[in-house]
Parts: sequence; structure tokens; C-alpha cells
Amino acid sequence: MRKKLRVLYNCSNCPAWCCTYPRVEVNDPDIERLAAFFGLSRSATIKKHLRKDSESGRFLLRQRRDDYFDHACKFLDKKTRMCKVYHARPLACRRYPGTARCGYYDFLMAERDRQRDDSLIATTDHRP
Repeated sequence: MRKKLRVLYNCSNCPAWCCTYPRVEVNDPDIERLAAFFGLSRSATIKKHLRKDSESGRFLLRQRRDDYFDHACKFLDKKTRMCKVYHARPLACRRYPGTARCGYYDFLMAERDRQRDDSLIATTDHRP
């Protein structure tokens, strides 16, 4: 029996930093799940919601402007900071962060504590 991982973060206290990753790959089952969610064909889903990476040829989630992090996933609700396609989200999103800790959450909580501001949005970006 696998031991349950103790999670040391709370996504509801975060402004959805993970949704700002510039490259979120989408596989075939993800495309099918999104197509079913939207009631679209595979090709319509790709055209409307994904982009093709010019180097790898893989499909990636489209992004749009974001008030906090410059750009974020097009499925991120700007007001609630929640995923609008949560039940159909790609595998990469389902697996994130994949460990007991989220580095941004640790950073965010430390900054909120240091600034004595529980609503602080500590910004950073994913540029090299």
C-alpha cells in the first residue's frame, strides 16, 4: 500500500502561479478530454485552444494577458484565479507540482509573512 503524501501547500491561497508556465504540453488524451468538455471536434479544439510549438511540434495550451503575471493559461479565470476547465484539465496540470511542496507557495508565504500582508501577490516570471 502506498503511503499518502503529506502536502505542504494550499492552492486556494495562491494566485495560480502554476497557470503561468509558458509551455504546458497537451497530449492526445488531453485533447480528447478538452474536445468533449467543449463539445468540439479534435481539430476545432486544437485551433481554438492550443498552439503548436515550432521546435518540438507538440501542442501547448494557449495563453493570454494576465493582471498579475503578464501571461497565463487561457483557461484561468482572471477573477476567481481558478481553472475554468478543471475537470478536463491536461495531465501536466493534474500532476503539478508532483511533490509535497510547491516552491512558489513557499516563496509566497514567506513574502506575505515578511511584508505582513496576507493578500500580497508576490510576482515572478518564467523567463530564463
